[in-house]
Amino acid sequence: MVGNIYKTVYNANSIALKFKGNNISYEELDKAVNCYASLLFQLGVKDGKRVILSCPNSPEFIYSYFGVVKTGGIIVPINVQLTIEEIKYFINDCHAEFIIFHPLIIEKLNHTKESLKELLGIKLIVLDQEFEQNICDISPATFEEITDENAVSTFLYTSGTTVKQKAAMLTHKNLLVNAEQCQIAFHGAVADNYMCALPMFHVFGFTICILNPLLSGATVTILEGFHPNQVVESLLNDDITVFIGVPTMYVLLLAACKNKYTFPNLRWAGSGGSSLPVEVLRQARDVLKLPIVEGYGLTEASPAVCFNPLHGIQKEGSIGLPLPYVKCRIVDENDMEVAVGEVGELLVQGENVMLGYYKQEQETTETLRNGWLHTGDLARQDEDGYYYIVERKKDLVIVGGLNVYPNEIEEVIYQYPKVKEAAVVGVDDKLRGEFVKAFIVLKEGEECTAKEVSMYLREHLANYKMPRVIEFVSDLPKSGSGKILKRLLKNIN
Repeated sequence: MVGNIYKTVYNANSIALKFKGNNISYEELDKAVNCYASLLFQLGVKDGKRVILSCPNSPEFIYSYFGVVKTGGIIVPINVQLTIEEIKYFINDCHAEFIIFHPLIIEKLNHTKESLKELLGIKLIVLDQEFEQNICDISPATFEEITDENAVSTFLYTSGTTVKQKAAMLTHKNLLVNAEQCQIAFHGAVADNYMCALPMFHVFGFTICILNPLLSGATVTILEGFHPNQVVESLLNDDITVFIGVPTMYVLLLAACKNKYTFPNLRWAGSGGSSLPVEVLRQARDVLKLPIVEGYGLTEASPAVCFNPLHGIQKEGSIGLPLPYVKCRIVDENDMEVAVGEVGELLVQGENVMLGYYKQEQETTETLRNGWLHTGDLARQDEDGYYYIVERKKDLVIVGGLNVYPNEIEEVIYQYPKVKEAAVVGVDDKLRGEFVKAFIVLKEGEECTAKEVSMYLREHLANYKMPRVIEFVSDLPKSGSGKILKRLLKNIN
């Protein structure tokens, strides 16, 4: 079961977690999780009851997550930046009966326990001093652990590429299998020290940076969030062997390092969450000497699907090969497999694929057709079996009947030396259906005009792919996991 993932390699005295200068052994982790589970069970958490978790990166997040799922409850991790109204949406959508708050979240919401309880209408569990005292007094053997690996353990809401977020139902087996697939692919070892700077509430951070290393008996160094200078300091001083990030993090690391640092302790670094611009990949390898590999996943697959092999051929711009025991194929609109090199929708099959969407039968049927997860991502496969994401199906721009892939344009924009970040979207156009618009964030201290960028792009892009509008912005809207939210950009006039 997910709550016992570390039991397969249980070594009582080995360090499981590092946080703010404190070392937590596997024995201490086990005791804390069992105490949390016992207290939560006493409070009524069991048998499929939904429990929302709003907690920053911390050992308490892990104790709460594992504690809930060990009792048979279903954990629903949410973004710690959500407002009261947004939290209410999740409560109502998943029929939650409990919500676990870290005190820092209550402080951010500018409320008290009493006012939040009244506003939200469900039972509040606050990880405060009172809770900690109850944990100290609890007997950690007052519940019967769940044993059904096919039971739902987690609701994870999709990251917002659609207006209405839906809860992907992940079972214990889904998450355990994906952690094992990652362990095999990444050659997980007891000696590893993973940095967790990704948000734990996001499946990318939790599976890759928590479940995967704990399954290997490795150490997880927890950072409360991604702060470039803090990350650089930790990479230099904390014997980190594995760093996992999203493309935005690598852009910020490059800016923070300014060619001054390399990280010889790193065994490998991974990128996922969205496409890593090739120019950023090259700079990270050449300037920071990061042994970086790109991969691909999605919430509905727990999430990891493909990664470039650590030991073997790594291809720029590719998401690599399917993980062990994962199958992929590319199909046309009729679900017929396309030829090598042709673009189609990427389909995924494996025991890591979700059970379905909660209360969304039609969406589930459309997404899980004929035994395959339809990702909604357009991709191609080369002659060596490596996969390449071309674009999200919903992000495809059609200009005068011609397909334009924003990712292709973004790759060219990133090569312009003054550009820090870029995002390309389609805007409705009465004459041609859509036109291309580019949003650009410049590097610190740089100045540039739309005309300069256009002149550069014309050397590399066909006319129909050229952005009609180029807008310079101070930053790009991002999800809690660092993914650029293009649907919000489309609403900017």
